[in-house]
Amino acid sequence: MSKSAGDPSAQARPGSRALFPELETRVYANHASLSPPSQAVIDAVSACLSQYARDGMGCYAIEVERRERLRARLAGLIGAPVRDLALVANTTAGVLAVALGIPWRRCDRILLFDGEFPTNITPWQQAARREGLELVWMSADDFRTDRAGALEKLEDHLRAGIRLVAVSAVQFTTGQRMPLEAIGAMCRRHGSELFVDAIQAMGVVPVDVEACAIDYLTCGSHKWLMGPEGTGCFYAGEAVAARLEPNVAGWLSHEDPFAFLTRAPNELRYDRPLAQSARMVESGTPHTLATAGLEASVGLIESIGVEPIFEHVQAWHDALEPGLVERGFTSARMADAEGRSGILSVRTSDPAAGPAWSRALAEHGIASASPDGWLRLSPHWPNGLDDAENVLKAIDEILAGGGPSPG
Repeated sequence: MSKSAGDPSAQARPGSRALFPELETRVYANHASLSPPSQAVIDAVSACLSQYARDGMGCYAIEVERRERLRARLAGLIGAPVRDLALVANTTAGVLAVALGIPWRRCDRILLFDGEFPTNITPWQQAARREGLELVWMSADDFRTDRAGALEKLEDHLRAGIRLVAVSAVQFTTGQRMPLEAIGAMCRRHGSELFVDAIQAMGVVPVDVEACAIDYLTCGSHKWLMGPEGTGCFYAGEAVAARLEPNVAGWLSHEDPFAFLTRAPNELRYDRPLAQSARMVESGTPHTLATAGLEASVGLIESIGVEPIFEHVQAWHDALEPGLVERGFTSARMADAEGRSGILSVRTSDPAAGPAWSRALAEHGIASASPDGWLRLSPHWPNGLDDAENVLKAIDEILAGGGPSPG
């Protein structure tokens, strides 16, 4: 079926900024921090708000249906059954649901990775403090510099007994894509559960919860999914969800939660069963406007396909990386394509120079980031391959002026 000219997905093509008419930054390469909304997202949020203004509660049922559609779309992005996916406020909400919901035994061991974003660290630390758990640490960067050796060390830890491994699909500093399939297989072999923070992956990197034996996954909306802030998704496999304790449940966590509002008297009960699935964490009133925007952005991603998006982003990296290396930068990008993501991180011999380079590039109209001293460039499907020329030109001008100001 051909797409009409008015269909935003007809304009969603790799390398085209047609759906971002308000974006002023010359090269926006900071999607790993936050994606600017496309016109499709702006229109969806505006239409939703206008509908509420016209109809008030009259449009609530329409928004409930939208949430069902969005669940199905997000589940499709990770190869999950829709019954196992819930909508949550952000990535952290998904981490907390598991950290506070697993029926821990004292001295259970959780394996964490040094170098991870705190979202996937702090809740586990709090669970350890409350429940008397032991935290076991590995270096995330070891999987970039010596992947085989790191996997051997991981298996040694698993043999010694690990209740849960919590890892990000992609490391936010270097852009390293973690070997989830290998990690998941090891976890299954040794009876450990696998929790994945996917916020640096969903929408740009293929993720399959079944192929990677992922038990739990969480992701926010505002990075590679290109939606507004304030919503996201949480996946829990059917077997592990049945074991979670509903410690973060609310009124929407019940089965058939709207019955007392829409049916005959005597439906107002406080003993209604809680959902025995990921949906038990859907506790209260959702962020409806963010949901509308996320549905629109995910629709654009679907229209292109995650695999083509990943290939386009890798072509963007291919066009830029050699020029950066020629200018004295060291790249963290892995030689093996299986370890690559949407992020291209580089640095100079001065590990503290990343923030100065990011500020200097911003003055030349190039949006980047500088986590933990790296200069991080993170394009998405709207970025053109000719961005490389503009980035390198800006770097040459900065170098000609004596380099970035330490600020």
